[in-house]
Amino acid sequence: MQNKGLIKFFAILFALVSIYQLSFTFVSNKVKSDAKSFANGNPDKELKYLDSIGKENVFNLGFTNFTFNEVKDKQINKGLDLEGGINVILQISVKDVLKGLSNNSKNPVFNKSLADATANQKGNQTYIDAFFEAFEANSKGTVKLASPDIFANRTLQGEGGIDFQMTDDQAKKVIRKKVDESVDSAFGVLRERIDKFGVTQPNIQKLGETGRILVELPGAKDVDRIKRLLQSTAQLEFWETYKIDEIGNFLMAANEALKKTEINKVETKTAPKDSISALLATGKDSATTKKGNDPILDKIIGQGGGPVLGLFAPKDTAAVGGYLRRADIRILLSADQHYAKFVWGKPSTIKDAKGKDIEAVELYALKGNRDNIAAMSGGVVTDASDTFDQSGKPAVSMQMSGKGAKIWEELTGKAYTQKSNIAIVLDNVVYSAPGVSSGPISGGRSEISGTFQISETKDLANVLRAGKLPAAADIIQSEVVGPSLGQEAIDNGTNSALLGLLIVSLWMMVYYGKAGWYANIALAVNLLFLFGILASIGAVLTLPGIAGIVLTMGTAVDANIIIYERAKEELRSGKTLQEAISASYSWKGAMRSIVDANVTHVLTGAVLFIFGSGPIKGFATTLLIGIVTSLFTSIFIARIFLDWSAAKSDKLSFVTGFSKNFFTNFHFDFLGVKKWTYAFSAIVTVVSIYSLVTNGLDQGVDFVGGRTFQVRFEKPVEVETIKAELVKVFDGSAEVKVFGNDNQLKITTKYKVQEHGTKADEEVNKLLYDNLKQHYSAGLTYDKFVNAYDGKTLGVLQASKVGPTLAEDIKTNAYWAVLGAMLIVGLYLIISFRKWQYSLGAIAAIAHDVIFVLGIYSLCYKFMPFGMEIDQHFIAAILTVIGYSMNDTVIVFDRVREYLGGKTKGNFNSIVNQSINSTMSRTINTSLTMILVLLIMFVFGGESIRGFIFAMLIGIVVGTYSSLFIATPVLCDTISEEEHKRIEQEHNA
Repeated sequence: MQNKGLIKFFAILFALVSIYQLSFTFVSNKVKSDAKSFANGNPDKELKYLDSIGKENVFNLGFTNFTFNEVKDKQINKGLDLEGGINVILQISVKDVLKGLSNNSKNPVFNKSLADATANQKGNQTYIDAFFEAFEANSKGTVKLASPDIFANRTLQGEGGIDFQMTDDQAKKVIRKKVDESVDSAFGVLRERIDKFGVTQPNIQKLGETGRILVELPGAKDVDRIKRLLQSTAQLEFWETYKIDEIGNFLMAANEALKKTEINKVETKTAPKDSISALLATGKDSATTKKGNDPILDKIIGQGGGPVLGLFAPKDTAAVGGYLRRADIRILLSADQHYAKFVWGKPSTIKDAKGKDIEAVELYALKGNRDNIAAMSGGVVTDASDTFDQSGKPAVSMQMSGKGAKIWEELTGKAYTQKSNIAIVLDNVVYSAPGVSSGPISGGRSEISGTFQISETKDLANVLRAGKLPAAADIIQSEVVGPSLGQEAIDNGTNSALLGLLIVSLWMMVYYGKAGWYANIALAVNLLFLFGILASIGAVLTLPGIAGIVLTMGTAVDANIIIYERAKEELRSGKTLQEAISASYSWKGAMRSIVDANVTHVLTGAVLFIFGSGPIKGFATTLLIGIVTSLFTSIFIARIFLDWSAAKSDKLSFVTGFSKNFFTNFHFDFLGVKKWTYAFSAIVTVVSIYSLVTNGLDQGVDFVGGRTFQVRFEKPVEVETIKAELVKVFDGSAEVKVFGNDNQLKITTKYKVQEHGTKADEEVNKLLYDNLKQHYSAGLTYDKFVNAYDGKTLGVLQASKVGPTLAEDIKTNAYWAVLGAMLIVGLYLIISFRKWQYSLGAIAAIAHDVIFVLGIYSLCYKFMPFGMEIDQHFIAAILTVIGYSMNDTVIVFDRVREYLGGKTKGNFNSIVNQSINSTMSRTINTSLTMILVLLIMFVFGGESIRGFIFAMLIGIVVGTYSSLFIATPVLCDTISEEEHKRIEQEHNA
């Protein structure tokens, strides 16, 4: 080997750099462990401890020091499935952005196009492209985007804006730019909110040009609080309010009018229309009213006063709000109240007639106007901080700009004179509506008070400081993982990795003897390099990533096996040990096969990286890095030891007493049985396709959208009982399966999955808790059931949500990923082998393998004791199977090409059979190590990736079969008879 000294130098340097990079991870883990011990289970205390030492030196190398903040920035980050925390994808509403850019245009073509874009948006199509497509179809050239009543408005005029002379194509460029600016603005606002939230190592990134933003908060535990923080648009407004005595007559009139449409049987004894006192009552039966006859009054559960019109139960807010928005009801408003705007306050707790605590929501009437613009917007707020009011209750203090201070002084002066109130409204919710008792307020300082928790005032101040989002941000995908579940994943992954390493190492020693030891050393160096690179690039390690590392161990020895098998052949032909080593490492020896096989593997890994997301991208990252490091260590590190052994005149034979005669006289007629294998594969293919058509697949929420909860109970529960309970409250949409142990269930529902607000999420969580709490002993509160905390073993351990739009995108990506991988690999084989028959044989084998695995999943998912869902993890498994199957097929094809171009005597079929038989030792060895490693992962890797591993396990077995019994026969059958005869004549001349 040339430049051996240089390779040693770089190997040692690379090892030292890897150790240096990994040292930060060890130090960081030590500090975090100390923090956990100090906090003794208190997450806030743990976070404060880590914050307090952020700038302290914790790592001394002698020549330089590193603070904890610097150390944690250089460590290998753990993904959500290992660390625990919350992961969400937010969709910035491009529809709202377009409405804002058009100044809320009333143009019918514009608004119909917005509606059509929402309804007809295709998988992987951006909303703005769908809008442009719909606008073109609806306008038919009669209306331009640059019309004065659409985008050529005052807001978008000027430099860089739109004027009415622009064509649609010119206007599109400006609109796209403005939409991108809005998404960038939202990204900045969210980043500022998250930075102030107080989690370690938050991650926020834009996802291409989709208007989507990924937010990862490792270690975060309060689910509902975080979702509110992320989705709040922070639309702060200050409105003048009506008092109950001003709006009460309307409510009485509305109540009377609603009786005609909402109550089937009206009692004759009703309240007089002018009775304001009835409205102020707490909803009890009285001499003038009878419960059940008054659509609005009957729903009042608490007395109003001042700007509060009444208190209602949260469950009634939708119905009452619907009544007050009806055109036939609003017509009852007096002329000066025509633009009144009815809004709800922040939920609070009151006592009912029996003294029991109940939740109530206040109803307000704001003084609206034709343009629906508040008296003052929150854009004037320059700073906000959490504080305490005069009563010692949590509140938020605000400071306004000079312009805002002037408006605020005028507004408060007017309220003081008229003895009215000013409602402070955030995202259409009234937080407080104070009166002004001491004259106009100057200086621009104000305060929001109410029924707050301290954490709420901190979040509210944070949101106000960061500013408002330019449009609504909907959570279209979310995943919540508890820290205890993350620790289980780490333990399972570590155990399976160590056991896999041990099995592979033992097999290499047993089969190849001393040469196997050298391969094991190369494998250890490979793992050091792999982790070193992961640390240096700041990669995120996930459970599928650990699976990728374990898989890397199985494939890492593949190149060594190919080289060793070639060296054995060279030794049998009479060459010396050094000559055999040199020949096996040559291009005509093993290198050509190794390069072809690994290029196809890299191509499928690259497709997986491009189309994957989250944990799947982590899997692809470790797989790709592992391929590169495996090649380096197998080709260069192991070679150093082999050359050293040859220089010492060691009797290195690449065999042991156990493996000496394995496959030496192996002669199987692979082409002779092709009729049987074709028939078997045809039957399997037909059965699989039939099952796919009739039985379908168990599509996970990744593909169809929905919510999934992993719930653990104290003791085993009946699946059918839980399902019957949940079907009732989730409108018939509830699927329940045992997940691992009998006391753990996987619950899936599509209930309100299309509603992205925090209210829908909280409603689903509460319904789940209310219906499952009877299966727990007393003491499991809602917070403990839903939220994550260290040591959590009961309740929701993991929760995820995928919106239908994103699910469609994921499904589209999956199709393109599989088809793209097959196409790219097929093209490479045509280029590498220069004959289309090789590519066709390989594609036939891949298609066979994919259909086979899909068929197994379709036939078995209903009765297997583990999950067999078709999701992103499954697609990753399929692409890995494609890579492996291609890898195996290319090794066989390389030997077939070598034999067909050589001098082996015999007819065409016998030459091909000899070439296949010569690869059997490599094929069986590689497949066996892979199968052993995957079996270990399947048994010890944990329930969450068992279906993922099973797909790869089946795929590896089927891939080995297809490379021998499908790919090669197809290759031979597509080569013409003339070519067969020509090859035979050349070989037998």
